Amino acid sequence: MEKQVISKKRVSDHGEVLTGRREVNAMLDLVKQETERIDSRFLEPACGDGNFLTVILERKLAIVEKRYGKSQLDFERYAVLAVSSIYGIDILADNVRDCRRRLFEIFDVSYRRLFKAAAKDKCREAVRFILERNIIWGDALMLKTVGEKPGYIIFSEWSPVNGSMLKRRDFTFSELLRHEEAMQAPLFPGLESEEQLPLFSDLGEHVFIPTPVREFAPIHFLEIARVGE
Repeated sequence: MEKQVISKKRVSDHGEVLTGRREVNAMLDLVKQETERIDSRFLEPACGDGNFLTVILERKLAIVEKRYGKSQLDFERYAVLAVSSIYGIDILADNVRDCRRRLFEIFDVSYRRLFKAAAKDKCREAVRFILERNIIWGDALMLKTVGEKPGYIIFSEWSPVNGSMLKRRDFTFSELLRHEEAMQAPLFPGLESEEQLPLFSDLGEHVFIPTPVREFAPIHFLEIARVGE
């Protein structure tokens, strides 16, 4: 039996009730096409220990294996991209730790099963590093991290460049939310500076591009862990 309540105190303090796998699959089936797109990004702002995110990664990796399972380099490249598309926030430190662990294990089991002794530590290190950046210990309502030195939640965007290269750009969660709000507001109220003025696409649609707080030069996907924080 799946456990949906860890303790009454956690329910009382944080409203934590874990979603069962059957319900997770039913909900994800509503956006099935997106869950099977390797680069389609998902954010769970109250991710718990990863019940939604783990199933999303399983679905993505099934596509990666089907398409690229016969080539180790291609599998590594697209599996890393799949991991990099998954984001989560949780206010409880043990949930964040367990979510990162579960996601890594899903990747690692698939990777080792396909390539056995040829599996590279560098690839595993890259996945661990991405999960450290993408699964955040924080308060999604306050838009800040939790811990000894709270600050704004910052997410890294990982974009493939020229095959095996990845480009990292860091954005504050608040800026990304402002971007989403701006896209839904036809007159973009409150955007006053020239840098924040709306742009228009070729189809005449409003486009607002969030500003990164940090940008990194493209680097081989197996080397991203050495860039550091």
